[in-house]
Amino acid sequence: MIDIPPYPPLDPSNYDLIVVGTGVSESVLAAAASSSGSSILHLDPNPFYGSHFASLSLPDLTSFLHSNSVSPPPSPSSPPLPPSNNHDFISVDLVNRSLYSSVEISSFESEILEEHSRRFNVDLAGPRVVFCADESINLMLKSGANNYVEFKSIDASFVGDSNGELRNVPDSRAAIFKDKSLTLLEKNQLMKFFKLVQSHLASSTENDDSTTVKISEEDMECPFVDFLSKMRLPPKIKSIILYAIAMLDYDQDNTETCRHLLKTKEGIDRLALYITSMGRFPNALGALIYPIYGQGELPQAFCRRAAVKGCIYVLRMPITALLLDKETGGYKGVRLASGQEIFSQKLILDPCVTVGLESLSSLTDQQNETLSVLVPKSMINKEKIARGVCVIRGSVKANVSNALVVYPPKSLFPEQLTAIRVLQLGSGLAVCPADMHVLYLSTLCDNDDQGIKALLSAMSNLISLPVPENRQSDSVVENDTSETKPILLWRALYVQELVKGEFGGTISSMPSPDGNLNYNEIVESAVKLYEKLMGSEELFKEETSPAENTTEEENDGGVEIED
Repeated sequence: MIDIPPYPPLDPSNYDLIVVGTGVSESVLAAAASSSGSSILHLDPNPFYGSHFASLSLPDLTSFLHSNSVSPPPSPSSPPLPPSNNHDFISVDLVNRSLYSSVEISSFESEILEEHSRRFNVDLAGPRVVFCADESINLMLKSGANNYVEFKSIDASFVGDSNGELRNVPDSRAAIFKDKSLTLLEKNQLMKFFKLVQSHLASSTENDDSTTVKISEEDMECPFVDFLSKMRLPPKIKSIILYAIAMLDYDQDNTETCRHLLKTKEGIDRLALYITSMGRFPNALGALIYPIYGQGELPQAFCRRAAVKGCIYVLRMPITALLLDKETGGYKGVRLASGQEIFSQKLILDPCVTVGLESLSSLTDQQNETLSVLVPKSMINKEKIARGVCVIRGSVKANVSNALVVYPPKSLFPEQLTAIRVLQLGSGLAVCPADMHVLYLSTLCDNDDQGIKALLSAMSNLISLPVPENRQSDSVVENDTSETKPILLWRALYVQELVKGEFGGTISSMPSPDGNLNYNEIVESAVKLYEKLMGSEELFKEETSPAENTTEEENDGGVEIED
């Protein structure tokens, strides 16, 4: 239970919008609504910004996962009571649901880690990077939030296999010709494919109906994996395109287990994001960048922009109840943990906030309708995401600090149904001490055991695990290569529920972090909700003055995010 500091009563007590949670979606929406002139109160029950997208020290990450992995016991069932100061309203108590399960945290070098524990900025929802052409970058430039965050490039991308080999992702003309693992025929095939994609994208952009080569409508509607086969690309090249460039999760060759069989038009859109990210910013090494000090800097950047526009922020302040009109059942406001009642026209809630089922039995149909988006529903899609964080001494690839590694489906063991992504980050990004790296791992799964096994398999392939490993299984692949693997110092394993956001008119809920590598769907959810709340009003109508943009030292390796 978070201790509530002795805040003075908030003034004013009426707002256009109350937002609870400072994740990426909530922060983008708060910044956009503030920019439009709306009065916003932005609350977070945590003592830090970012909610489920926060970057935390090792002790804080440990504390957060343990305290949010077990749902608190429900309070005794009782009918909603009217607030003491206004009998026109009733209050409905709120509860928090847990997003995390199977939390397992191990420290193997306690003394070293305790000495440096506050020098870590560890992401709660990793691995996640920013594509240079990501919609989050576009919104940062449009809103001016780019003034509050700095980025550096991801040095390289690799595709891994069960033998411990990490092969470079040939994502550009120069990379293709330098790649010694590709035969001359494979290089020519890959170059031919990328030329076709670029020609198609150019013709689509320019509305050119001339002789420019385009992909046919028939091919655009067929499965992407079939189109790649039609292009006579060998399995190795197909795997790189599908899982290391298009960043797909499920095995596209197995229609029985594949939950999302990608069409060619969707695949081309994913390639377009990657291709347009290459070279967008002059000092970015490739398509991917990452915020210095961790991904928690992204929501903070939008929060700072919102604060400039008048948004009021209060951390360590949960809401304990909703206030509903006794007669109409409509939403009126919230009760804070401090006991103060705050009113607003609309409310946006963190995905953890819900209402206890026992509270609904005594409500009217209209009151239940108002709360419908907060009622826990039996999820048809049981999909989860398993996440892992490792602190290691050494690097998974010699002379490479910041790198993305992708293990396509079945690349580690036959039962591997989904791709596993691994992101290594070094001290140059201010996420760990100089002689260490942080590894983030994730994979989609149906249940906790399946996800944890897949993560342990990737860990065993990349790093030296402590022996004996009490969770060894047949699916854990050992790498017998002679190259010395980095040593594991600390590890966290956990499984996160995937919760979709929902628009409910006056009360809406935001989604939990998804399983994607980028922020496009997270930002898209905020944009769609903003449009529903504000109508056709454009996001961030004001243009940022070029003079406001921060500049980097030429030799610090930072990436300038400017139009």
